[in-house]
Amino acid sequence: MMNRREDLFLVTLIVLVGLGSFGLGRLSAIEQGEVRIESVSALSRDATGSLEDQGKGGFVGSINSTKYHAPWCSGASRIARENEIWFASEEEAQRAGYTPAANCKGI
Repeated sequence: MMNRREDLFLVTLIVLVGLGSFGLGRLSAIEQGEVRIESVSALSRDATGSLEDQGKGGFVGSINSTKYHAPWCSGASRIARENEIWFASEEEAQRAGYTPAANCKGI
């Protein structure tokens, strides 16, 4: 009978420690506040299709559409390399007649 109590105590202790750790982790994330991107490095795709820093600009659009994307957005990775048009800023993209892509949050 005593062994069963010890097992129950041990399981309860493990669950409480896990819940406490989770709660402290969430609390620390809340205290840190919002993450803001202050600048965007110029990115381009390398030979494998991965985005890399090439000094081309901060936003990318396609010559076949009127939407522009931040390089990390999913829409940017779907633009064929030969159809990319790079802009240094959102203002430059908008002056060229492009509008922000709806699926790219934060722009």
